[in-house]
Amino acid sequence: MVYQIPVLSSSGKRELAADLPQEVNPHLLWEVVRWQLAKRRRGTASTKTRGEVAYSSRKIYPQKHTGRARHGDIGAPIFVGGGTVFGPKPRDYSYTLPKKVRQAGLAMAVADRAKEGKLLLVEDFAGVNGKTKEFLAWAKGAGLDGSESVLLVTASELVRRAARNLPWVVTLAPEGLNVYDILRTERLVMDLAAWEAFQARMGGEA
Repeated sequence: MVYQIPVLSSSGKRELAADLPQEVNPHLLWEVVRWQLAKRRRGTASTKTRGEVAYSSRKIYPQKHTGRARHGDIGAPIFVGGGTVFGPKPRDYSYTLPKKVRQAGLAMAVADRAKEGKLLLVEDFAGVNGKTKEFLAWAKGAGLDGSESVLLVTASELVRRAARNLPWVVTLAPEGLNVYDILRTERLVMDLAAWEAFQARMGGEA
């Protein structure tokens, strides 16, 4: 489906026609977000087994003639401070997801923002040179007042530096554009370099 996406520049506003998916598949988006978050998990949780706890392996009392239950060493899981049975160990939670699914998910997430009128392309960030107050002045002129969370995707390091301290802005370089960050923010703002990088990813690598 062809969407008309507003493009903002210092000379005014125009529209850009973009071909994006018409249907948004929520389950596919869920699959991509699940894959992303699984990749981010550190997987460092670790517990000690009875063979790893710092206790002697000596039998705590004789097997027979004490009138008490049979026990081995004090590091057994039944004792306080003993080892853990089937506890977590360091592991890798990441898994592979087909490239076409990842591409489709990203295209659908961008299409969803375009469909809602929440996608804005920017030709230039006039007057923004790395200072937060400069970005705030630009944002006010662009209709961004902080009432909605914004994902700002730009190739300009100065613009990202100017916006990154604002609690309602998430900044990304073009190569970092992803489904999770698009869906967790309410508006998507991209410069033309980021838009071209997105189009390249749709036609090539994911």
